Amino acid sequence: MNDTGGLDHVFDSVKGHLHHLRRFARALTGSQESGDAYTAATLEAIIADRSAFLPDLPPKVSLFRSFHAVWASSGSTAASGGDVPESMQAIAQQRMAELSPPSREAFLLRSLEDFSFTETGTVMGVTAAEAELLHNSALHEIERQTASRILIIEDEPIIAMDIESIVLELGHTSLGIADTKDIAVRMAQEHRPDLILSDIQLADGSSGIDAAADILARHSVPIIFITAFPERLLTGERPEPTFLITKPFKRPAVQAAISQALFFGNAGAIEI
Repeated sequence: MNDTGGLDHVFDSVKGHLHHLRRFARALTGSQESGDAYTAATLEAIIADRSAFLPDLPPKVSLFRSFHAVWASSGSTAASGGDVPESMQAIAQQRMAELSPPSREAFLLRSLEDFSFTETGTVMGVTAAEAELLHNSALHEIERQTASRILIIEDEPIIAMDIESIVLELGHTSLGIADTKDIAVRMAQEHRPDLILSDIQLADGSSGIDAAADILARHSVPIIFITAFPERLLTGERPEPTFLITKPFKRPAVQAAISQALFFGNAGAIEI
């Protein structure tokens, strides 16, 4: 269809949700390159056929439904190749082989994007009960993972304690809390964590992004950024994090990101 005015209305209604779709796509595929490619393909599909976007649904639900149609039609595969080291890609592929694409998608839609089971079912074209079964199946499989050692980089004590309680509830070990870049780098060097949860702005004015860059220069490790300033990372100008949570966060979103990051292994790591 070539209704430019109609398309403008569609994109006005979804533009505020595109960063959520990019985050979701990267977590689903395990790759920034692949996730962004699927996101672009979704927008191209809507441009080619505006009926792919249902105006009767909430804009975010309709956008994700359009994404699902593109992803499912491609075979619902995860990324293969890209800038992820071959050995790390093999880890991700092996782990994803144990979790069906529909289960992984349902888990992320519910836990990361906070869709209800009814909305998840609408996106995926299944009933709410089927969406719940898929989500629970993924959760059960992910919880079988070996407990990991996690470093928290956060300068707000209450938030840090909340994150640490989530880590412990999931059966992982907290290596402690760093509130500055220097402390974070030193703790990472001493303890070599399996996963890092990091804020961007730290107590002394230092940056969690800089801390992550220094840590990744010495130690390949997945990093989840939890920040009130996601736009500082989602610029499209450099490799971006697969796992990004916006403050104020919901506990299920943090739980989902931790499980996904550990599930994908070092395929979730980024270069900064």
